[in-house]
Amino acid sequence: MVEPGVDVLHSFEELRVALRARGLCPQAAPESADVFCTLPWLENLAAHGLPFPTTAADCRLLLTGSDKHLAVCLPLLAHGSNWTSLSNYYSSLFSPLCWPSPDRDSECAQAPESADSGYCLRALCASLRAARQRPTMLTLSPLDKDDRQFQALQDALRAAGYWVDTFYCFGNWYFPVRGQTFAAYLAALPSALRHSMDRGQRRLTRAGPWNLRIQCAQPASLEQAIADFVQVYNHSWKQPEPLPDFIPQMARMAAAQGWLRLGVLSLNGDPIAAQLWLIKDGKANIYKLAYKQGFERYSAGSLLTKAMMEHVFNIDRVLEVDYLTGDDGYKQDWMSQRRERWGIVAFEPRSLRGLAQAGRHWLARQFRHWRHT
Repeated sequence: MVEPGVDVLHSFEELRVALRARGLCPQAAPESADVFCTLPWLENLAAHGLPFPTTAADCRLLLTGSDKHLAVCLPLLAHGSNWTSLSNYYSSLFSPLCWPSPDRDSECAQAPESADSGYCLRALCASLRAARQRPTMLTLSPLDKDDRQFQALQDALRAAGYWVDTFYCFGNWYFPVRGQTFAAYLAALPSALRHSMDRGQRRLTRAGPWNLRIQCAQPASLEQAIADFVQVYNHSWKQPEPLPDFIPQMARMAAAQGWLRLGVLSLNGDPIAAQLWLIKDGKANIYKLAYKQGFERYSAGSLLTKAMMEHVFNIDRVLEVDYLTGDDGYKQDWMSQRRERWGIVAFEPRSLRGLAQAGRHWLARQFRHWRHT
């Protein structure tokens, strides 16, 4: 089989042009593609979610395709000789992007699990290492360690000649709905949480008129919902956003895609709790949540979560609810299952810098192992 060619693109517009030239639709993606592994998400992240200006020289979109009309793109960022996946603390998952041809059969359309995808990843990694300006260290994260691409990426990097290791990123709590009704889900929540919500609701009612609204894609009220979210977040216990434009721009992007569920709970006309969820292909992602300090006694955050859960159960009919990044204790009250996100790091052994980076990495790993034994 002839190894497919690899294009190195520097903008998402170039990527769209290249996909159309292959007869593929840039907007199309397998239904298994996560929100964080789509062009709209990555494009918004590159434009508004990086702590430094992203230039054409920084963005490396490696694109290839198989002879069965599958296109695979590995979106990367170049920081000198250290390259990373196009992801950061705003990203709860990363994966290569796959576009199957519309005329492929259903079996081939499952691009992330196909042999074609692994073949394309090997071509991408071989091209990366053969380039004149190549990374001495490549870091890809956060990845689903149970997905076939996690092992396929390691195999492709090793086949290209890199030294490869994996590392733990964070725990991820989620709830598989499996046809359960919202009433049954609510009844199974910890009794302390349910009683806290009951008390909070009674206190809210005594404190004055309160209401709860969930913003989806209605353009007339979108900006007010975003402003309410920002106001609550800025008066919450959370650290200020390092890049304040990212969340508003992401909410606008998500609304345009039909993914947005932005809930706001107000008391006496003042928003006191807000949550931003992203819904795509049967999965509800609980992305950002906050409540104003001083309103803890009303359990406003929990009441809003309850309302959002009811919405995604009964209206969106999701198959899974995902609390995304971290092992925070409150997430375990609402979710039932835990999985892990991992990363892959690869080193260039033909470079002194790559050898030094590899040495530091494995020495640090051995030190951590020694400390825990």
